[in-house]
Amino acid sequence: MNMLEQINQTAEYIRSKVTDIPNTAIILGTGLGSLVDYMDDKLFIPYKEIPNFPVSTVEGHSGNLIFGTLGGVKVIAMQGRFHYYEGYDMKQVTFPVRVFRALGVDTLFVSNASGGMNKEFVVGDVMIITDHINLFPENPLRGKNFNELGPRFPAMTEAYSKELIALADKIAFEKNIRLMHGVYVGVTGPTFETPAEYEYFRIIGGDCVGMSTVPEVIVANHAGMRVFGLSVITDLGGKDVTQVPTHEEVQQAAVLAQPKCLEIMREMVVRSAH
Repeated sequence: MNMLEQINQTAEYIRSKVTDIPNTAIILGTGLGSLVDYMDDKLFIPYKEIPNFPVSTVEGHSGNLIFGTLGGVKVIAMQGRFHYYEGYDMKQVTFPVRVFRALGVDTLFVSNASGGMNKEFVVGDVMIITDHINLFPENPLRGKNFNELGPRFPAMTEAYSKELIALADKIAFEKNIRLMHGVYVGVTGPTFETPAEYEYFRIIGGDCVGMSTVPEVIVANHAGMRVFGLSVITDLGGKDVTQVPTHEEVQQAAVLAQPKCLEIMREMVVRSAH
């Protein structure tokens, strides 16, 4: 079975379970899964029940596809994502985004935890991703291109929607939320970065670094979707930083930043839908 057939098989399975498919999807990152607590009329489909879906193996990632409403707007939420460092290839990492597009989703919201190297950032800051630098060794579009999914050579000039970024800034201003802007550097992990690597990422133009998001955003753009991304700064790195990050501390910092992310994401979903 080729990738197109797998995508269609998975989409058909989901349609058999859900009558009214939303056109907005949210990928919830580390520590941000509790957005689902604010959703109504929820239907949970565990990843393990979905044909062709990988299963999340990371602590703090639940592994459910959730259909429901957020602020009255129908959404699909991914509770737990797939990472290259888990051993999945890029086609598997980005498979859910392909399925979303096949279901008719046209707007994708993504969130993640990241380490900051911008000197103005503090732990707990929330950053709008304005652009990214892809340092993964494999591009999710490598290999045969199916024209039904998107063009062979897609532009990444506006990988993150300027319209949605402006909307987020407006919401943050109204609610008096400190919201940073910056470039996200995508790397494989699973190691946290060395001080020298943090300095290198800062020198080449990065503001924060993480182990996800970039492949999903590339595929969403390939498929013609609007994308908005938030990154929670859960630790800081560089040659003058002595803190040693742990996965537990990253999760704790993400939980502390959660109310800000939640408020922005909920408002973004409601206002972008109208």
